[in-house]
Amino acid sequence: MPATASPDPVTAQRRRGFWLRTLHQWHWISSAVCLVGMLLFAATGITLNHAAKIEASPQVDNRALELPAPLLETLAGAPEEGNAPLPPAIATWLDDALDVPVGRRPAEWSPEEAYLSMPSPGADAWLSIDRETGAIEYERTDRGWVSYFNDLHKGRNAGPAWGWFIDVFAIACLVFCITGLFLLHLHARQRRLTWPLVGLGLVVPVLLALLLIH
Repeated sequence: MPATASPDPVTAQRRRGFWLRTLHQWHWISSAVCLVGMLLFAATGITLNHAAKIEASPQVDNRALELPAPLLETLAGAPEEGNAPLPPAIATWLDDALDVPVGRRPAEWSPEEAYLSMPSPGADAWLSIDRETGAIEYERTDRGWVSYFNDLHKGRNAGPAWGWFIDVFAIACLVFCITGLFLLHLHARQRRLTWPLVGLGLVVPVLLALLLIH
């Protein structure tokens, strides 16, 4: 049998250099994109893990208003059941009167009232309009900045734009980790502890999950 030709050392070195440059480029770009987000999610991971120990002093804002007569008449044509946004004229008036963005949030309609839930990161709010008298009750509970950032971590009541940010951030983190794994592979010969440390990072959480989580 003919002898197998050994790879050209120069070609192999050039190929290695190409992959090193490419991986380093994607690694630093992805790290730059996800750096601030990773700091935020790491810090809020700690606050979420110790949420029961972090004291909060919720601030409750309760207001009572009355819908003007011309706007009260518009409720007559609103649905008597189901979910639908408030009439635009009423929503605009509430925006100004309460300094709260009502927008096109769907309200829960019944023959007696229109009920609007308006949660946001770190806060819960609701609005009720009596369809007969026009009496409005609004309440907002603000749980503070720690709760605000914890809700951002979970994507709770943060809206679609924040949801898209989390997706992009997660993709950047995946690129960062995967390129880091390949860079570890390329440098593993000069760093003997590479794979033992990677294995430790895998084994520890697996053992904790199997032995200590019930």
